[in-house]
Amino acid sequence: MNVGKFIVFEGIDGAGKTTQLKLLLNRLEKANVTYHATKEPTEGVVGQLIRQVLNKQLELDEKTMAALFLADRFHHIQAETDGMLKHLHLGKHVICDRYYLSSYAYHSAFLPLEWVIACNAPCAKLLRPDVIFFLDLPPTMSLARLTKTRAHLDLYETKERLTLVHQQYHAAISRVKSEENIILLDATETEEAIAEKIWAVVNELG
Repeated sequence: MNVGKFIVFEGIDGAGKTTQLKLLLNRLEKANVTYHATKEPTEGVVGQLIRQVLNKQLELDEKTMAALFLADRFHHIQAETDGMLKHLHLGKHVICDRYYLSSYAYHSAFLPLEWVIACNAPCAKLLRPDVIFFLDLPPTMSLARLTKTRAHLDLYETKERLTLVHQQYHAAISRVKSEENIILLDATETEEAIAEKIWAVVNELG
C-alpha cells in the first residue's frame, strides 16, 4: 500500500486554517481519498495541559511550554494506536492543523529560533510534511476576526503577540525554506480562491 501524504496548515490565529482544512477534507471525501484529520496541541494528556496554559488556567515559562509541545508532538507522531505515522502507513493522507513550524514561530518570539529548531530536529527527522500551507494574514485583520468570533482570547491572541508571532513566522520560513515545501497563501483572498490553490497543490502530490 502506498504511504499517504502529510499536509500541514499554518498561520497566526484567525488566518483561516480551520476553514481551509475543512474545505480540503470535503474535497478529499468527494475524491474518495482516505484521510486522518488532526491538530496540535493534541487532545492527549500533554496536549490538554498545554491548552490549560493557553486558556490562562495555568502559568508556565516559555522553555517549559516549548518542551511540552515537543513531548505532545513526539507522541502525536509515534503513538501506536493513533499516531500520524501509523495513519500514513495505512495509506491515509494526514491533514494537520499546526506542526513544528508553529513552534518555530510562537516559541522563537521569546526563545532563540535556532534553539527551537534544534529541539524539533528529531521530529523533522521522524516526519517531515510533504507540504506546509502558510496562510498569511496581517495581525490587525487577525485580531479583528478573533474578536468577532470568540468570547475569550487565549494567551497568544493579543495585538502585540500576534504581531510578534507573525514576524517570527516569516523569520522561521526564511530560515527553513530550503528544507521545507512551504506554500505561502494570501489569507486576505476569498475562501474559495485559497481553497482552489490548495487543491491544485494537493492534486500534484498524488
